[in-house]
Amino acid sequence: MGIRLTRPPVTMATVAALVAATATVVVASASPASAATATFTPVADTYVQSDATSTNYGTTTQIVVDNSPVRRMFLRFTVSGVSGTVTAAKLRLRTISGNDGSANGGTFKAMSNTSWSETGTTWSNQPAIDGATLGTLGSVSRDGWYEIDVKALVTGNGTFSIGASSSNTDGAYYDSRESGADAPQLVLTTGTTTPPSGDPVFVGAGDIANSGSGDSATAALIDNIPGTVYTLGDNVYDSGTASEFNSYYAPTWGRFKDRTRPSPGNHDYVTSGASAYYSYFGSVAGPSGRGYYSFDLGNWHIVSLNSNISMSAGSTQEQWLRTDLAASTKPCTLAYWHHPLFTSSSNHAPSTSTRPLYQALYDYNADVVLWGHNHVYERFGPMNPSGGLDTARGLRTWVAGMGGASHYAFGTIQPNSEARNSSAYGVLKFTLHSNSYDWQFVPVAGQSYSDTGTGSCH
Repeated sequence: MGIRLTRPPVTMATVAALVAATATVVVASASPASAATATFTPVADTYVQSDATSTNYGTTTQIVVDNSPVRRMFLRFTVSGVSGTVTAAKLRLRTISGNDGSANGGTFKAMSNTSWSETGTTWSNQPAIDGATLGTLGSVSRDGWYEIDVKALVTGNGTFSIGASSSNTDGAYYDSRESGADAPQLVLTTGTTTPPSGDPVFVGAGDIANSGSGDSATAALIDNIPGTVYTLGDNVYDSGTASEFNSYYAPTWGRFKDRTRPSPGNHDYVTSGASAYYSYFGSVAGPSGRGYYSFDLGNWHIVSLNSNISMSAGSTQEQWLRTDLAASTKPCTLAYWHHPLFTSSSNHAPSTSTRPLYQALYDYNADVVLWGHNHVYERFGPMNPSGGLDTARGLRTWVAGMGGASHYAFGTIQPNSEARNSSAYGVLKFTLHSNSYDWQFVPVAGQSYSDTGTGSCH
């Protein structure tokens, strides 16, 4: 354990700045969750149409609700292998890209008939949509994911049918199970959202969601890891649009949005002001447009920062950070943002403009810093702001950009780089003890790379 140094003195100017900042500092509750999720796709889905009474649409790539002509759609799910109490159940549907959307996404109801035929159902022999209303969707647009709460119907293992209709003459079109990755989903959560016994878990990565499958694989890891989820920026590619958040992030890492504490990256800011990022994450991303905030997790103070805006010494963000750190009473501190101050990747050079943030953290005896931006995994030994090895006060740092986007390569290996990998997707998991921490690189299925260790707070 390093020597615990006295914090810099809190002057009257600092106190005044803290009082002024009190109204805007967001302290998010980030208790880890003990819930687990399971995702099911339909075993059958189809729709029927009033002016084609004998036609079956069970093998098409769309399911539709409409009122001119009248179209009704049906979905059936078989749930198995679920243990524990179902605490949440959501039906998730994706609107197709070839339709401009609708003012009415449909009314969804439970059905008593669970044996209708996907390839035999027509308007003439359609099953009755005879159960309780589960939910309704308002306006829907193309290429978006939408959710309906179906917990009233799905309470555990079994077979469940859901039917939908619309009173609007502008139809809503959704991808069917024949659409592969865009197929409907039934997402079940089991367990509770109360903190589990033991020390908090903090898990995540950066550079996450695009049209590939890497983010699906890393999301599958987090399905089975309770705790608070962090992101290290570039949450979606390529342009941080609302459509990309709905199409790429929402089906994978979006499953954990209620326990996620994000940070923005440069691709999130391709959309002006990262407006889609702030809209998607809402208040958990800090005040809209600002992108930095802090919260406590067990015995740790956690700070999420924004490396896409000014970070210079004396900037609003840098002064906020110093005030925030001065006010913290926790013995351990972890910070994270997108652009790395230290990295050995050949794709993006070290972002020296972030040094004032690192300097502030060093001045206040912080312990850990996490970054993304380079799509690799790299762990550095404890360093001072100049990159020199500093076992007494240095911060241990990670580049953890292996959340799902395609991998980068390494170039010249920088001083104090202790572990590296450029081929495995995975997540970086921390267990935060009262005055120390454990880290673990958790690889996706089919990968064997590992990196584990323990560190002490200053």
